[in-house]
Amino acid sequence: MQDHDKMTVLGIETSCDETGVAIYHSQKGLLADVLYSQVALHAEYGGVVPELASRDHIRKTLPLIRQALAEAGLAAEDIDGVAYTAGPGLMGALLVGASIGRSLAFGWSVPAVAVHHMEGHLLAPMLEAEPPEFPFIALLVSGGHTMLVQVDGIGQYRVLGESLDDAAGEAFDKTAKMLELGYPGGPALARLAEQGDPHRYRFPRPMTDRPGLDFSFSGLKTFTLNTLQASNKSEQTRADIARAFEEAVVDTLAIKCRRALKETGLSRLVIAGGVSANSRLRQRLHDVARKQQARVYYPRLEFCTDNGAMIAFAGTQRLLAGQHQDLAFGGKPRWKLETLSPV
Repeated sequence: MQDHDKMTVLGIETSCDETGVAIYHSQKGLLADVLYSQVALHAEYGGVVPELASRDHIRKTLPLIRQALAEAGLAAEDIDGVAYTAGPGLMGALLVGASIGRSLAFGWSVPAVAVHHMEGHLLAPMLEAEPPEFPFIALLVSGGHTMLVQVDGIGQYRVLGESLDDAAGEAFDKTAKMLELGYPGGPALARLAEQGDPHRYRFPRPMTDRPGLDFSFSGLKTFTLNTLQASNKSEQTRADIARAFEEAVVDTLAIKCRRALKETGLSRLVIAGGVSANSRLRQRLHDVARKQQARVYYPRLEFCTDNGAMIAFAGTQRLLAGQHQDLAFGGKPRWKLETLSPV
């Protein structure tokens, strides 16, 4: 390996339905970033089929690694370390990235490190020109997770609140399914909501009337279903329901973010994960931050959803700190963020 603070790291992300591969250099930044989305594969089933996801990762990961190396103008011997997502996620999908990542590192005689998927999301804004400084509050909103985390440094995480049932992204997808919008539902629902009348319906803002920072979205989903079943289901009504649902989720997230900034006294808010691409949510959080004299940081749109760049970045920080995996590898479908060691 080269000198201690200079590293070129290959990152592999296969936690769900996107195969992401990237190469990150500790001083030059991101050198290559390639992604293959399985959306078309799962669309006909209306959701992710784990077995099909795993098989597709097997087909796509090595070709994407070759593509990333070619894009960066590098050969295998230029790689100083390998980072792969080890969890949380779908077990079969995680094992594909873990086995390929760990095997390549062994074959290339370089260290490997297992990365926590949510740590990747949480650090994704660090890839931007103006990264946030520690400490900050992070709102992680994706298909599988909704959580508020106090971040004091890499590996220094305190979960302030999380979803007790469905994650926000999951609620978006399930509501989109009720509205017959296809898969993936979140972006389609946001587009339909644009046509909706914001004054026709008002949906509940779950768990905002009591103290604390936890979330719950399953009751809101049921409320949406009941409203839809009692309606005439016209195109306009569906748009109005989509708007009311989106407003309720966005409002709930904004209220909790405001509360977290107030309770901790922090003035930086990071928002990451797939739902952070939602423009209404961005606008609302911008307003919240302005009123609190705080600043909001986002990853660029392509780094909101799953990607290899965030894994390569997070892995680089841990490898630079001397952390690495032994030869045994595995996936951790459930893996608590607070159990990570600090860097």
